[in-house]
Amino acid sequence: MKSSERKIAMTDLETSGDIFGVHEILEIGLVVFDPNTFEIVDTYNQKVRPIRIENAVPVALEYNGYNEKDWKEAISLDKAIKIYSEKTQECVFCAYNVAFDWGFISDAFRKVGIENPMSTRENHDRLDMLSIAWEKGLKNEDSFSLKTACKFFDIEPEPEPHSALNGAMTAYKLFKKLK
Repeated sequence: MKSSERKIAMTDLETSGDIFGVHEILEIGLVVFDPNTFEIVDTYNQKVRPIRIENAVPVALEYNGYNEKDWKEAISLDKAIKIYSEKTQECVFCAYNVAFDWGFISDAFRKVGIENPMSTRENHDRLDMLSIAWEKGLKNEDSFSLKTACKFFDIEPEPEPHSALNGAMTAYKLFKKLK
C-alpha cells in the first residue's frame, strides 16, 4: 500500500508518569483520518485499568484527572491494545510528541504480546506534530506544548477536562491547519 493511501492514526495517551516501562497508560485517544480529505473514519477513547498505580507521579494523575471512580469501568491494557490494534491496521502513527506516545504504545504492544501494525517492515513510519509545528514557527515560542501550538496557530485549545480523545482531536485539528 502506498504511503499516501494509508490513514493517519492520531494518538494521544494519558499516562501515570513519563517513563514507559515504569509508568502506565491510563487512557488511549485515537482519531483515524484520511490525510488527503481529512475525513475522520474512526475514533477511540478508552480508559485503561492501571496495575501499578502506586508507581504513579501525583502531578501526572492530577493532570489526567485520574480517580478510581472514573476508572471503575476501565478495561485491561490487553483489551485496550487489541482494540487499538484493530483500528490502526495499515495506518501511520502520529502524535503531538511522537517520542513520548510511541514509547508507551510500543511498550504496551510488547507487554501484551500483540504485533504492532504500525511497526512492521512495510509500515514503520511515524509523524511528529511537534516537529512539524516547530518548523512552521513554533520554534520561536517559549514553550512547545500543544496548548502553545494551538494559540500560535490560532486553533481552539483542548477543552477541559483534559482527556486522551480531546488531545488526539486537538492534534488532528493542528494537522489539518498545518497541512
